[in-house]
Amino acid sequence: MQSVLVVFFLLTSIAMVSLILLQHGKGADAGAAFGSGASATVFGATGSANFLSRTTAVLAAAWFVIAMALGWYALQGADEPGLMDADPTQAAVPVKVVPPTDLPDIPEAKIEAVVSDVPDIPVSEAAAVDAKVEKTVEQAESATADPAENIKEQNAE
Repeated sequence: MQSVLVVFFLLTSIAMVSLILLQHGKGADAGAAFGSGASATVFGATGSANFLSRTTAVLAAAWFVIAMALGWYALQGADEPGLMDADPTQAAVPVKVVPPTDLPDIPEAKIEAVVSDVPDIPVSEAAAVDAKVEKTVEQAESATADPAENIKEQNAE
């Protein structure tokens, strides 16, 4: 029944839009007074306005009645549980995972030493660089607000 109402609702909507587009506005009557040919229509000079407006009113009333009926059917079907209303505690069907056995054996990869183009720093130079970095960090941490004192400390060292 609900699908039948939806079909009638759609047909009523299309018919109502068509009838509204067929009607001419109030400004079109002024053109008919000066001989624009409106009196040679199928419904006569004034007959089309009455017929189209009455038919539009009937279709509008039917459209509202069908809309109310569809709303009522939607409320009646709201009691049925939906997909999201399922019990979350209900366990799903367990799936048995079977490891694939038809895969070919993969030979183990040989790990080779990584060769770098960057030369290594000799150990004696590395210690000197580390000491210089530590000294610079200490100076930055112990810097005071007076730049003149910092210069005196650097010259004293």
